[in-house]
Amino acid sequence: MPARQRRLLSAAFTVVACLGAQALVATTATAATGSDEVVSRGVTIPAFYNPPATLPAANGALVRSEPLPLALSLPGVDGPLPGTATRLMYKSTDSNGGPVAVTGAYIEPTAAWSGSGPRPLVAVAPGTVGQGDQCAASMGLEHPLVFTDQTVSVGYEDLAIYRLLAEGVAVVVTDYVGLGATDRLHTYVNRVDEAHAVLDAVRAARSLTGTSVTAASPVGLYGYSQGGGATAAAAELQSSYAPDVTLSGTYAGAPPADLTSVTKAIDGSELAGALGWSLNGFLQSDPALKPLAEAHLNDAGKAALDDLSTMCVGDALLGYAYKKSTSWTTDGESISDIIASTPAFQSFLDEQRLGTLKPSGPVRLATGVSDNLVPHAQARQLALDWCAKGADVTYKAVLLPSVGSALLNHFGPLLTDQGDAISWLTDRLSGTPTVSNCWSMPVQL
Repeated sequence: MPARQRRLLSAAFTVVACLGAQALVATTATAATGSDEVVSRGVTIPAFYNPPATLPAANGALVRSEPLPLALSLPGVDGPLPGTATRLMYKSTDSNGGPVAVTGAYIEPTAAWSGSGPRPLVAVAPGTVGQGDQCAASMGLEHPLVFTDQTVSVGYEDLAIYRLLAEGVAVVVTDYVGLGATDRLHTYVNRVDEAHAVLDAVRAARSLTGTSVTAASPVGLYGYSQGGGATAAAAELQSSYAPDVTLSGTYAGAPPADLTSVTKAIDGSELAGALGWSLNGFLQSDPALKPLAEAHLNDAGKAALDDLSTMCVGDALLGYAYKKSTSWTTDGESISDIIASTPAFQSFLDEQRLGTLKPSGPVRLATGVSDNLVPHAQARQLALDWCAKGADVTYKAVLLPSVGSALLNHFGPLLTDQGDAISWLTDRLSGTPTVSNCWSMPVQL
């Protein structure tokens, strides 16, 4: 894609995002609610997102697809820029071994692939967007900014998606289990659910007809924050769950590898609402934990979890920033203390730990040294754990000063490292070999 077209796309992004928000406000304000429609915080979820009663047997099999209008789409000589999108629903398997419908989107780029070899495919695992179905990343491609009197959602992953498309990379985005699809609650930071959703998104994209992706297309994974945990988990589980999906490279930025550490860090932070999403996800994944949680939660805590279950990040920032979980419990203990003293809870979190398996293919792990929301130390430990298993790891400590805000300390590296992360990934997709820097870990921050 010519540089002028890339600049045009970048300049238009913000304007069209606002137009996308205005269009959604108008749509949701006038939408009629039918028997097959779900409404989440005033936003009508399209019937497409309602899974059928019966799913295909094969993981990654398409359940349904339809054209997806992109909010940012400009005319180009070879077709609309940055490409043509398709909304997806595909079959996956959840952490309990049951069938589950997952939604997402595939974007066929207009730009030619700028690297060598066949056009590659990258599965993008979104960062934290919330737990309400209206927050799903596939909807964020159509409406990048949702701003109503009941919900605020920003499709911030669109930037990374469009940068990949500008390189001529085909992109498939997963909404994860229960986010978008209306049959269950999103199982936030469940490593198995997320890994399966990412790997099956690749399979679903490959099964689409009329695309430039083939069996020879190299495959990469891209994710930051929740997405970094998802891609890290996918790289770890690829060999056992999806041996047909060979990974040329995986980018895992700021991965929440140790949920015990992350749970402590987010409590009382700007993104304290994520603690509610985590608890909701744990209880969705393992209903046996529900009576244990209810024994400790007071009325305010139960109401907060219910409220957060339909919120996006913007809603949680406005409603629960700096909230301490001690106000949610009957005895004034923090959620972290309750988890530590309850073997069933601690065992569940231990099962979510990343780093117990060797990832497939080369991995680039980046973490901000000042990140105290998804703590730097636990992300660095993941790199050490992988290196100890002989993995091909490129570790990147992002050197940014602390700015006093845990949220900004966490999201700063997302933006400052994104260009390098995409360059590293596209090099892997072109077949350029990489050399692990595990040897340098003793002197790396």
